Order: sequence, then structure tokens, then C-alpha cells
Amino acid sequence: QIQLVESGGGLAQAGDSLTLSCLAIDGRFTNYAMAWFRQAPGGEREFVASVSWGGGEPRYADSVKGRFTISRDNTKDTLYLQMNSLKPEDTAVYYCAADRRFWRPGFHDPADVGAWGQGTQVSVSS
Repeated sequence: QIQLVESGGGLAQAGDSLTLSCLAIDGRFTNYAMAWFRQAPGGEREFVASVSWGGGEPRYADSVKGRFTISRDNTKDTLYLQMNSLKPEDTAVYYCAADRRFWRPGFHDPADVGAWGQGTQVSVSS
């Protein structure tokens, strides 16, 4: 089963930028659509963005559209999330996720996740 390891979280101020990375290990990364989810304290895990197995068809939650960019490098088995114009409400643990089926254009439902990363904390102060 594919294993996912996130990095790049940390502390930021409102308006700053951060880039998250997710390295896929021991799996067929290029077969899977990938996504980012996040979970704020006391909240449910929510969809942030997804990208198809080939790197196209990016989809975003309305709350991050125009500020975040999802991308992938299939030569490095790595998924990215570029986060610009950060807001305090972006504070959450961010999770990388692989689709549970092959060759799909994307997904947004946690029930469709086949593998989760361990999560990386992003904290944004005002």
C-alpha cells in the first residue's frame, strides 16, 4: 500500500505563503489522483484540493480557490500544495491523501481515500 509523508508545515502570519510537500513511498503514485484535506481543532476533516493522476483537472474548495495551488511531480513521486495569502482560518492539520481507485480525475470525499499521510500542522496568526 502506498505510504505518504508530508512536510513543510509551520508557523506563518496572515498574508504569508507556505508550500506543503507529500512524498509517496512504496506505491504506484502515478496511478492515483491525489488530494489535500485539512482538519481544524474541533472540526471535521475537509477537502482542500485534488489533482488527477496525470496532474491535470485541479479542483479546489471555495475557501481556498485563488489562493492555493495543487500540483504534482510524477518523476519525484511528490504532491505539493502552494498556499498564498494565508489567513488565520487556514490554521489546521493538513493531510495528503491518495485515491482508493486508479486513474480517476480527482476526489473530494474522505470516504474515497485509500491512504492518508500523518498530517502536518499549519498555524497562521493574524
